[in-house]
Amino acid sequence: MQLARSLKPGRYKLAKGMNNRSIINMLKSGNQDPVKLKFQNLRKKENFAGYLSRNLEPDSLTFINLLDSASLLEKYGFNKDNSYVMFIPNTYEMYWNVSAPEFFDRMHAEYDKFWNADRKQKAASLNLTPIQVSILASIVDAEALYDKEMPIIAGLYLNRLNKGILLQADPTVIFANNDFTVKRVTNSLLSTPSRYNTYKYAGLPPGPIMMPSINAIDAVLNRDNNNYIYMCAKEDFSGYHNFAVTVQEHEKNAKKYRDALNKRNIFK
Repeated sequence: MQLARSLKPGRYKLAKGMNNRSIINMLKSGNQDPVKLKFQNLRKKENFAGYLSRNLEPDSLTFINLLDSASLLEKYGFNKDNSYVMFIPNTYEMYWNVSAPEFFDRMHAEYDKFWNADRKQKAASLNLTPIQVSILASIVDAEALYDKEMPIIAGLYLNRLNKGILLQADPTVIFANNDFTVKRVTNSLLSTPSRYNTYKYAGLPPGPIMMPSINAIDAVLNRDNNNYIYMCAKEDFSGYHNFAVTVQEHEKNAKKYRDALNKRNIFK
C-alpha cells in the first residue's frame, strides 16, 4: 500500500478491532484525532508553554520564543509584557501537529472573537483598553477565591485607579518577588523594585500576573458600583474579604487578620 511514500504525521487514535488496512488508510489520509486543549489559571508563560508542549508537537522552547518575539507580538498588537492576555482560557480542539505560528494565529482569532463589540464598549466606558481590562482581571483572579466576590474586588480596584491611589495588591508583590509560597506579605517584600509591585508604582502593572479567567474579565467589565477603597482577607480564613470605605474601618479589619495570622504562627 506504499505507506512510506504518503505517511502523514499527526496524532491518531487506534481502536480495538482495526486491521492493518484500516490503520494504513487512516495514516495515509491524515485522518487525525484532534487534541482537546483546556487551559486556565496558569500562572506564568513558562507554565503555559510547558502545558502546550505536553499536548502538541512543538516543544516548550518554541512556544516561549514566540511568546517573547517582539516582531510576532507586534503583528497581533501585543508586547512581551502583555502577550499572555491574548490566550482566552477555554477548551479548544486542534491537531497535534499544528505549528506554533498556526497555534498563535488560532488563539488570536479566538481573542478577536471573545472581544466582541459589547465587551469593547464596556471596556471603553471604564476608560480601559481590552489589554488593561485583562491585566486588572488577572489581579482580581489572584485575589478572589470565590467568583461572586470578583465584581466587588474589581469595583474597588477601579475606584483606586480612578482616584490615582496605588493599587497595593498583594498578589502583584508576590509575583514581583517570584515566590508563590508566600502567605503573608511583609515589609521586606514591599520594597522590591519591580514595575509589578503595585505598592511602589502607580497604575496597572505592565502585564498580567497570571492568565486571567473569563469570569474575572467579565467581572471587571461588569464591576460592582461600590465606594470601597480597602480590602482585607477575613480573619476566619474563609477566603472571603472584609471591605472598607475609610482607612479607619480598614485598620480594624487588618488588625483582626494580623491577629489571626499571629495566632496561627504564620509570619511569612
